[in-house]
Amino acid sequence: MLRSKLLIAALAALALIIAGCQPSAPDTAGSDDGDSAQTPEDSTATSDDASEPADSGDGEVTKLGFITKFPVDFFIVMEDAVKAWDAEHDDVEVIFGTGADAADSAGQIELIESMVAQGVKGIAVTPAGEEVIPALQAAVDEGVKIVLVDNDLPTWDGKSALVATDNFQGGKLAGEWLATQLEPGSTLAILEGVPGVPSLDDRVNGMLEGLGELDVEVVGRAPTNCAQDLGVSGAEDLLTANPEVDAIYAACGPPTVGALQAIKNAGIAPDDIILVGFDAQAEEVAAIIAGEQDATVAQFPPKMGELGIETLYQVLNGESVEAFVDTGTALVSKDNADQF
Repeated sequence: MLRSKLLIAALAALALIIAGCQPSAPDTAGSDDGDSAQTPEDSTATSDDASEPADSGDGEVTKLGFITKFPVDFFIVMEDAVKAWDAEHDDVEVIFGTGADAADSAGQIELIESMVAQGVKGIAVTPAGEEVIPALQAAVDEGVKIVLVDNDLPTWDGKSALVATDNFQGGKLAGEWLATQLEPGSTLAILEGVPGVPSLDDRVNGMLEGLGELDVEVVGRAPTNCAQDLGVSGAEDLLTANPEVDAIYAACGPPTVGALQAIKNAGIAPDDIILVGFDAQAEEVAAIIAGEQDATVAQFPPKMGELGIETLYQVLNGESVEAFVDTGTALVSKDNADQF
């Protein structure tokens, strides 16, 4: 009997040992998709905002805003340069926005207010017009630094810097080139950008100054809002009223392309009219190489975008910056178009 009891006790102890060696079932109660829980080593940080970058470990990520006027090549390549800059800076996150068209101040105001609500510390913006000043001032009052890019707001002193083309000088380059092509008594039509926007007005006024003492008659002007379709219609109206006009000057790239289409539609040979634009869009450069357009003024939007966001970054870091950062211009003609 004693031997039987000892045998039963030994078997029970052996069963307990075997049971303790078996793996326990995973706890999946906290997993919505049935996957096993991650260990600390292979877990991934998440946040409510999927676009929020993880901290690099060197400090908090600083949010910056970058707002352009509207989605055309000029501003797209500018934005691409800022994205490349952003990719090289782990301590910042750039939030992007753009208006619907060159005069979309209301859209830009919404973007400014949204970015402030998202906690940006600074905004680099190409303002559509003075209508955005109250929103920019409200941002400054909240401690947000503002750098203007491409366009100035001369009546507003809340900006930390202006990073832009010297548009008057660019227009002057166009006028000086036109003065070598026109004769006294020649006629000129002008496709304006957005009248009242200082940078765009400067392009026209600079061109007129560049003509110097040459006696040229301005036979008409048409606003375009820097839009290609308004460039077409504006040029058609000017050509209808002045079929023998000697030259057309357009203050923006898209309406220059529109004017080129209007000239073709009117059956005017390229050799019978001079067309000079501003921006050196890809379509303009191709047209110059093809002999359909005569010249344009090149800006450097990638440089403008990169210097714009870098200047804002420097301001936030307490560095001293120039009040005006000139990003340069160049005259593009058939002689050098292949370089652009």
